[in-house]
Amino acid sequence: MDFKPELLIPAGNIESFHAAVEGGADAIFLGLKQFNARGRAVNFSNAQLITMLDIAGKKNVKIYVTLNTVIKNYEIPELLDVLNFLSQTSVSAVIIQDWGIWYLAKKFFPSLVLHASTQMANHNSIGANFSKKAGIDRVIMARELTHAELQLIMQKAQIEVEVFVHGALCYSFSGLCLFSSYLGGKGANRGQCTQPCRRVFKDDGKKHAIFSLKDNQQVKLVPDFTKMKVASLKIEGRMKSSAYVYRVAQAYRMVIDDPDKLPEAEEMLKWDFGREKTEYFMGGKVKGAISNNTNNGIFLGAVKKLCDDGFFVQSKLSIEAGQQLRVVNKLGESVSVKVKEVREENDVYHVFTSKHIRKGDDVYLIGLPSRNFSNKFDALKHQNVKSLSGAYKRKIRQDIQIKNQQGSHLEFFVRIDNIEWLRKLRVDDFKGILLDIPRKDWRKIPFDSPFFKKNLSRFYVELPGFIPETHLQEMLQDIKWLCRSGMKNFVLSHLSQLDMLPKGCRVITNERVYVYNDAAVRGIKSLGVQCITYPVENDFENLQNGTSRDGIVPVYANPELFFARMPVEVYHPENEFMDNTDKAFKRYVRNGMTSVYSNTPVALLQYAQLLKKEGFFRFMFDLRTESPSKHLPAKLFKKFKASEQLQPSTTFNFKRGLS
Repeated sequence: MDFKPELLIPAGNIESFHAAVEGGADAIFLGLKQFNARGRAVNFSNAQLITMLDIAGKKNVKIYVTLNTVIKNYEIPELLDVLNFLSQTSVSAVIIQDWGIWYLAKKFFPSLVLHASTQMANHNSIGANFSKKAGIDRVIMARELTHAELQLIMQKAQIEVEVFVHGALCYSFSGLCLFSSYLGGKGANRGQCTQPCRRVFKDDGKKHAIFSLKDNQQVKLVPDFTKMKVASLKIEGRMKSSAYVYRVAQAYRMVIDDPDKLPEAEEMLKWDFGREKTEYFMGGKVKGAISNNTNNGIFLGAVKKLCDDGFFVQSKLSIEAGQQLRVVNKLGESVSVKVKEVREENDVYHVFTSKHIRKGDDVYLIGLPSRNFSNKFDALKHQNVKSLSGAYKRKIRQDIQIKNQQGSHLEFFVRIDNIEWLRKLRVDDFKGILLDIPRKDWRKIPFDSPFFKKNLSRFYVELPGFIPETHLQEMLQDIKWLCRSGMKNFVLSHLSQLDMLPKGCRVITNERVYVYNDAAVRGIKSLGVQCITYPVENDFENLQNGTSRDGIVPVYANPELFFARMPVEVYHPENEFMDNTDKAFKRYVRNGMTSVYSNTPVALLQYAQLLKKEGFFRFMFDLRTESPSKHLPAKLFKKFKASEQLQPSTTFNFKRGLS
């Protein structure tokens, strides 16, 4: 039988589930009420999942459950109940982000099949094959891959590969965005993203949506994915309507089954009522992927006139009864209008509605009259599930309790992005100096100098957050050169980078390798990592609730809010821009990657005594983006020793909490 990729369709509510089944899904991904990255979707109860498994099973449709958020320490008992429940169902796989879930599932619920979420930021064959070694059955690749990179990965990958082919795009690499969290404690990796990449920013006197990407559409490449034997083609959209789910599923089903029907499928997708479309990196058309129009749907026109029973809008497209409209005001606030009665004269449409509309509001067509899908089940199925005993839960909690390395004195680490910093630092003040410098500058490290030889054990080279498949061999050669030069200490930006290092290296993970709970610490250390870095967006309560104490606490940092491959245009000569509350941010471009940092640093120096009292003894000053100077490190040490606040600064989520 000829190979066909799986068509994987989203369901955020019961109607969308039915639409996915009827639209031709081979598999459906969905979330329960807790621990999934679409916390604002309706999602499903345990009984509803059992019912859907029964319905889908009769149609030979698989169901994957998303547990793709990071987990806080206090949530571990509830997580164990969820894993226990899922392990007694017929779910085909669980999609995960958190290495803590990986550890608990592999050790205590081994019957569960695991898929690595795109939020794990796998982007090359090293990541794919590391996942395979870790007992993961499928890896969902980053959306930023090129066609050539995916081809190379497919030649080397020893694991099933899944790719996103349609739907919304995050500006930052999925899983590596802190912007929403920074603005208000709503963590994207906790399923609470407030979509800052869709916002309009002030930029050198202009206002524009700097980071708002068009929607992904790869239907043209379905035949190529089939030839590559990509296991699964995934549609984004657990927040989308059943009409969207049904239409998009039908279109991709059509091309998977018969590539000659591509023109018909493309015509169908013109009416999915998403944003404008881009082929993005995969299609080789990155230019023009940013759109200043952040709204879904097809723009019809602006409201010309109001009346007691509705509004008037001029439109070249027909407005008909049964259509769904969205009316958006100048503040970006919107109301939905289902057209029940409408009259037309000379392309001016009188739409009858009692909803509050203003003159000048923009009107978008967001839905056509479509097939109705049931929003309920005829009857809920139930399944007897054996609960975890208190004794077994205690056994698990004891297993993940961290046996900390003991620190007889405080240890300080400093992270720099410029070798010029070495002339400014008092090296003896630091246990570790983390060099987050471009790969081209590795050869400038003065290995032969007496100073560097004397202090070699203090230095760590940080591996980059994105290593494209086409650069892997060069990277591996440069790592070998570093090791021959005497470098044995490395900082990992991705856990799979363990497989790029020779045996005997000392390894620290940076904040991109998320550690929000003891199970994650336990799991990551079981793979050979000596020391972890706690996330800069973490809160004190969560740190306190864990038993891990020997990780590195960032007490000064300019956190990276976006990390992206996609270039953007910023007009300000200093690459600075502001949001509508006048918070200032700055864009940096390095090694072809775009990062966004706040102009206000995060400083926890006033909590030094509190952290030391709790048993933490490793602390980091992250000086990236700062100009090299002797003054700043001295100032930070002074403030730390006195437990004094640094101004201006913010404490991020440390006290307000991470939602």
